[in-house]
Amino acid sequence: MSILAVGMSHHTADLRVLERVTVPAVDVPKVLADLLSRSNISEALLVSTCNRVEVYAVVDAFHAGLNDVVDVLARHSGDDVTALHDHLYVHYAGSAAQHLFTVAAGLDSMVVGEPQILGQVRQAYNVAREQGTVGRTLHELVQTSLRIGKRVHTDTGLDRAGGSVVSEALADAEQALGGLTGRTALIIGAGSMGGLAAAALRRAAIGEVVVANRTEANGARLAASLAEQGVPARSAGLADLPELIAAADVVVACTGAVGSVVPVSAVAPRSDRPLVICDLGLPRDVEDGVAAVAGVRLVDLDSLQRRLADAPSGLDTRRAGEIVAEEVRAYLAAQRSAEVTPTVTALRKRAAEVVDAELLRLHSRLPDLDGSTRDELARTVRRVVDKLLHTPTVRVKELASGPEGSGYAEALRELFGLDPQAPASLTATRIDSMLEPTVLDFPLDGGR
Repeated sequence: MSILAVGMSHHTADLRVLERVTVPAVDVPKVLADLLSRSNISEALLVSTCNRVEVYAVVDAFHAGLNDVVDVLARHSGDDVTALHDHLYVHYAGSAAQHLFTVAAGLDSMVVGEPQILGQVRQAYNVAREQGTVGRTLHELVQTSLRIGKRVHTDTGLDRAGGSVVSEALADAEQALGGLTGRTALIIGAGSMGGLAAAALRRAAIGEVVVANRTEANGARLAASLAEQGVPARSAGLADLPELIAAADVVVACTGAVGSVVPVSAVAPRSDRPLVICDLGLPRDVEDGVAAVAGVRLVDLDSLQRRLADAPSGLDTRRAGEIVAEEVRAYLAAQRSAEVTPTVTALRKRAAEVVDAELLRLHSRLPDLDGSTRDELARTVRRVVDKLLHTPTVRVKELASGPEGSGYAEALRELFGLDPQAPASLTATRIDSMLEPTVLDFPLDGGR
């Protein structure tokens, strides 16, 4: 059993491709169930954010598991498998672990170092746990990734600027409008992204905020929270969008809904003052034609990606990368060490069986031996066996934790005639790329 990661992100696909593959929150349980129904997959986790869709699965075999995961993604997106080739990346075993650790650290984000990804990974884990698709392997992997993400943010200054997709979009809006102070903002969507937008707008000294949400009670809660912090705010329904947009200077759309929420018909041309619309939804919330409306500037994930693609990386980024590499080595060493544990257990069980058999034989040959002598002999024999086994069992765990440690458990089983089927053999494939995991070639028609 090994971990397989198959994904698509802003690094490998444009927004149009990503939005077809993205999985709305309401559909996540269905996709997880589909993954777990496949014979080659025993655990599954789905991370779906505004700029990535990734499946982490525990699989019996690489190619069979990969085919299953890609088939599920293709069925969900409505695309043919071949249409996904050039946009998917694949990581296996050690490479899959390193990728998730890098993601959790914020090093793979559109805004490097953004802390929101930690909450998104945690949420993905919670949903998978509720659906019963996470077992011991993915539990350990995710918990390790969350710890690493926290360590990176604690030990480096990577997120000191508090950067996020929301803050970067509003920075573009602020530049286009000549500042946000005293202006009117409309937030469409009251989820986590809406909360981030509200906080960023408050810091920018926005004059008024209106929160429009499909469920007005949720919008009212976000508006009330802003009001408590001194920002004039109110809530409204989506039916009033044309009037709300007409009164706004900046609009942040982040609903996570399937299909457009802001149609062209809801956006009137501007001649007196500009309007900036930030579409942070995936799938997109704003209809294509809105960008062509006079006086309207559209900031979306595509434009943000282009602007942020060449953002400089500094010492904090390099230090974060070093932390991830260090943690990957420790994680893989622990995994390899754990792999030898069943063999050590089997060896100690075999030794105990031999001791018991010999003591029973002694009892049959010396039935008149008094009880205290018999007990002392038994203790002595067990002590001798324990001392003989102590050094090799401790040493084999130490050796197994090294990069070349996969053969030690097998040698132990061979030397002592242990059942090779009891503890699964650790193959070289399962520990590929120990220190520098790489992306494996996508095996269908040569795509990546």
